[in-house]
Amino acid sequence: MNPIQLHNQVWNALQARRARLPHALLMAGPRGLGKLDLARAFVASLLCEQPQADGQACGQCLACGWQAQGNHPDFRLLQPEALSDSDSESEDSKKKPSKEIKIDQVRALDEFLTVGTHRAGMRIVLIHPAEAMNHNTANSILKSLEEPSADTLFLLISNEPARLLPTIRSRCQFVPLNVPSRQQSIAMLQAAGVADPEPWLALAGGAPMQALELAQSEQKNWPLELARWFLAGDKLDALTAAAAVDKLLKDSKGQIGLRQLIEWSLKWAFDLLLARKRLPVRYFVQHRATITTVAAAVPEIRLLHFYRRLLVCRREVEQPLNSRLFLDEFFLNYRALFAN
Repeated sequence: MNPIQLHNQVWNALQARRARLPHALLMAGPRGLGKLDLARAFVASLLCEQPQADGQACGQCLACGWQAQGNHPDFRLLQPEALSDSDSESEDSKKKPSKEIKIDQVRALDEFLTVGTHRAGMRIVLIHPAEAMNHNTANSILKSLEEPSADTLFLLISNEPARLLPTIRSRCQFVPLNVPSRQQSIAMLQAAGVADPEPWLALAGGAPMQALELAQSEQKNWPLELARWFLAGDKLDALTAAAAVDKLLKDSKGQIGLRQLIEWSLKWAFDLLLARKRLPVRYFVQHRATITTVAAAVPEIRLLHFYRRLLVCRREVEQPLNSRLFLDEFFLNYRALFAN
C-alpha cells in the first residue's frame, strides 16, 4: 500500500514547499495511516540528488543508495530502542528495550547539527513517535528547535500530538494526516490482497495501514478471541480468561502487549456505549447483534466509569507490572459491570 497514493494531497503540498521548508514539521494523525512511511518517502525525496517530476526519490543516485542502506550521513532517526530494527535487548538480557526516546540520543546529535553536510544539501532528523520523548528529552530537543541550524529539518511524527509539550508544538508547522474515505481504504485493501476488508477496517477505526497489518498478522484472531471473552458478560470466568489472555500475550513474543489489550478494550467499551444509545457499533461490527444484547445488561453509568478506568490503565501499562495480576483485576472488573 503506497502511502503517497493514500495521502496524495499532503504529498503534493509538501513538495510545493520543499524549496522553503520551515525548520520543523509535525506530521500527526491517528495510528495506522502510514505516517512513518510517508515521512521516510519525504526524507528520501529531500536527500535525493535527482528527484522525479512528482518529487519522489529516484532510487538510483548515491544519496538514495545510502538512504536505502540506512547510513546516509545527513540523516538521523530518533526512536525508542523497542522500535529498532534489530529488536535486540540491551546488554543486560533481562532488561527490556526502552519504549522512550532518551536524552542521550538527543545529545548524540550535537556534532551532527554543527558540522557541514556531506552532499551540500539538507540534514534531517526524523523523530518517531515524538510522544515517546520523556520530559528531559523533550526539553533537550526544544533547544535545537529554538535555535535551528541552517539547512536542517526536524520532522516529528506523532499519533498523539496533545501529549507533546506545547512549546514543541508551537515551534513546528503542523502537517495533519486524515483518515481516508471508506471507499478509498477498501479499494486499497482489496488491491493489497485482503479478501474481506470491511471488518478489519472497522477494527482499525478506518485506518487502512493498521487494517492491512491486522489482516496479515499472525495474531489477527487476537481481538476476536478477546471479544469472545467479553461476550460472556456475567458468565465470564474472569480468572480463566486472565490466564488464557496472559498465555496469548506471552506466545505472541512481544507482537501483542497489554497496551494493545487496552486499546481493543477501549474500542469494545465504546461499542457498548454506542449500543446503549441505540447507535451503530463502530469497531466490532461482526458482533453488532450480540453487542447490543450485552450492552442492554449494563447500566450506562457503569460503562462510563469502566471506559474512564481503561484510559487510566492505558497509562499504567507503560510501566513495569505483573501482567497476570493486572489481567486478573481487569477481567474481574469487567465481570462486575454485570453484577445486580
